[in-house]
Amino acid sequence: MIRLNKMTDYAVVMLSHMAAEGGKVVTAAQLAQDSGVPLPSASKLMKQLNKAGILQSHRGAGGGYGLNRAARDITVAEIVIALEGPIALTACIEGADTSCDAMSLCAMSGYWNQVNRAIQVALEGVSLADMLPAPFAIKPASKGLISKIKTESQRSDNKEEILIGNIS
Repeated sequence: MIRLNKMTDYAVVMLSHMAAEGGKVVTAAQLAQDSGVPLPSASKLMKQLNKAGILQSHRGAGGGYGLNRAARDITVAEIVIALEGPIALTACIEGADTSCDAMSLCAMSGYWNQVNRAIQVALEGVSLADMLPAPFAIKPASKGLISKIKTESQRSDNKEEILIGNIS
C-alpha cells in the first residue's frame, strides 16, 4: 500500500479548511481548533508550508497564516513535495541523493521513473480546490430559482407537487 504520512494528511485537511474559509488569515491555534489537528502539528506544518511558499505569514495584531495563492492554483503534488520530498515509489529516481546497493545490477531502476512521473502528473492535476468537501465545492443556485417537479404516486388519483429551489 502506498500511503502519505500523517503530517501530509493533516496539511491537506488544514489547507482545505483554510480554502473553504475563503483563504482568510488564521493563527495556528485557530486552525488547530477548527480543523481538529493537534496544535503542535498545526504549528509545525504551517511553518513548513510557509517555507515552501504555499502559505504566507502575516505579522502583528490579527496576524497568522493565509494561503499564498488561490486554492485552484495549489496542487496536491506541491503539498506532498513540500512535506515529503520528491514523489517516488522507490529510492532510485532521477536526481535522488539516495541509492541502494543493487542499483548497478538492477534492470528496473530506470523504469521506475515512468511510474513516479505518472503519479506526480496525476497529483499535479488535482488542486486544493478539488479537495474541498462537497458543501464548499458546490456553487449555490442563483437566487429565486424555483423548479417544480410533479410526481405521481402509485395511485393515479393522488398527485403532489414538490418545490425545489433556493428562495432568498
